[in-house]
Amino acid sequence: MDWKSTRIDALLENALVEDQAVHDATTNLTIDPDLRATASILARQEMVVAGLGSVSRLLEIFARLDPRPPAQNRFEVVSHPEIFDGVRVRQGQVLAVIRHNARALLSCERVILNLLQHLSGIATLTRKYVDAIQGTHARVLDTRKTVPGLRILDKYAVQCGGGTNHRIDLASGILIKNNHIALGGGVPAVLTRALEKRRKGQRIQVEVRNAQELEEALAFGAEAILLDNMTPEEVKRSVERIHEKTQGANAQEQPEHWIPTEASGGIVLDNIRAYAETGVDFISVGALTHSAKAADISMTIDAEPR
Repeated sequence: MDWKSTRIDALLENALVEDQAVHDATTNLTIDPDLRATASILARQEMVVAGLGSVSRLLEIFARLDPRPPAQNRFEVVSHPEIFDGVRVRQGQVLAVIRHNARALLSCERVILNLLQHLSGIATLTRKYVDAIQGTHARVLDTRKTVPGLRILDKYAVQCGGGTNHRIDLASGILIKNNHIALGGGVPAVLTRALEKRRKGQRIQVEVRNAQELEEALAFGAEAILLDNMTPEEVKRSVERIHEKTQGANAQEQPEHWIPTEASGGIVLDNIRAYAETGVDFISVGALTHSAKAADISMTIDAEPR
């Protein structure tokens, strides 16, 4: 993750502006402007870390927005070499230590924690799903069910947890879903149009909900199949049918014209293993980003000796 990219900078700056961090009324009235302090960011549960790079960048952006003298915005962020985004940490581990002006630490505390807790929560939940299908060839995918404005960070957190990103937005891939099929005149019509008008290199994925829709999608040129809201048994039969259609029933190797398969809908930790064992290539889980519980992370701030 490039924490200094234009998109990330804008997102982090908006978070500080939203909280009016530079105009923190309580801190500015009660804390000595020259007081230096040390903040320790602590994991209060076992978790997978995500978002550590945001800490330094948030403080850099705060310094740019802050009208106070540059000397008051000198800071240092220190973390152990073995602690980085994507690593699993135990309860009680210190994730990072910040030495900074006390006012700046207090004013940025909530934004720093909000991001770390949110992103580490996603990474931690993702790792649970990834661990649950260990030993199968299936891979865990995220979806577009992300917090508005935070998608790029949410999907980064999925990567930190060992998951794989699906399309980042509507422009980055073609996924023909049931509403497209219903409004576009059926599978043959929408697939034909998509195949004729797509940009070079765009793969066309089609969502199917039963055996009949699957046969139509295969017959009219679908290049990837999303098996939506099917049971593991239905997914297994569908995967076998796709393999039979593309490489012959007894073929053992991946076909030249491989059609990737994805299962989606109603998939939770308790049943993801059953789906992974069907032979499906990908399993998408919206809960990774829309239902992840924030990780329990705290920040303690202590004044440095004068």
